[in-house]
Amino acid sequence: MPEEVLFKFERSMERNEIADYLRSVADSIDGGDISLEAGGESVTMSPPARPTFEIKAERETSSSGGPAELSVEFELEWDEGSEGEDGSGGELRIE
Repeated sequence: MPEEVLFKFERSMERNEIADYLRSVADSIDGGDISLEAGGESVTMSPPARPTFEIKAERETSSSGGPAELSVEFELEWDEGSEGEDGSGGELRIE
């Protein structure tokens, strides 16, 4: 399925700044709409009551022998116009 990027933001930031943004995202999810704006781009999305939530921790190794890159990705996913569905991934703990 082709992917269309509706909004993208990437910048090196202090951890506490990132945490503040994530708290704002959490508050927006609770409220029902997520609005993102940066550099003249903006998008507002309305996740359904039960979107699919995915967390992925990855290590990407360099083919040139450089240091590996670590990442943590958080993703909400739903079909346009859907109300979401029950997942079967078990319970999540974040410490």
